Amino acid sequence: MTGEWLGGPCPQCGEEMPARLVHCRSCRALLNSELTEDSIEIPSFFALPEISVTASASPRGHYVSCPGCLQELRIHSKYKGLRVQCKHCQHAFPYDTSVEIQAAYMGCPHCQQEIRAGLKYIGHKVVCKHCGGHLQLQAESG
Repeated sequence: MTGEWLGGPCPQCGEEMPARLVHCRSCRALLNSELTEDSIEIPSFFALPEISVTASASPRGHYVSCPGCLQELRIHSKYKGLRVQCKHCQHAFPYDTSVEIQAAYMGCPHCQQEIRAGLKYIGHKVVCKHCGGHLQLQAESG
């Protein structure tokens, strides 16, 4: 036997092996007579971070400062463009671009826990503080 393994029974254990193998799948014997154990280099393992699953997360709403009492309020995005009322001072104000947004909130697509993220992280890859899942924070759609 010379060159590439063409398939057949392993010379050491007799188990049937397909073509183009270097080692027997059962006993790990070399199948190519031209090779020796020291002529086969086992490649080093390198973790590839770009393979990790990165899910997208979009804001469900925002944390904003009430213009009346400056208390922080958590407001869902479905109220965007409408008038809302502060639960602390009852001040009514429009939930639009005139309101100072402190942060966004969203659900982690990996563990479903709520995440609070500063606006500076929108568009960046981050890690969930609850589960360690990789996220790409998206700008609010619509």
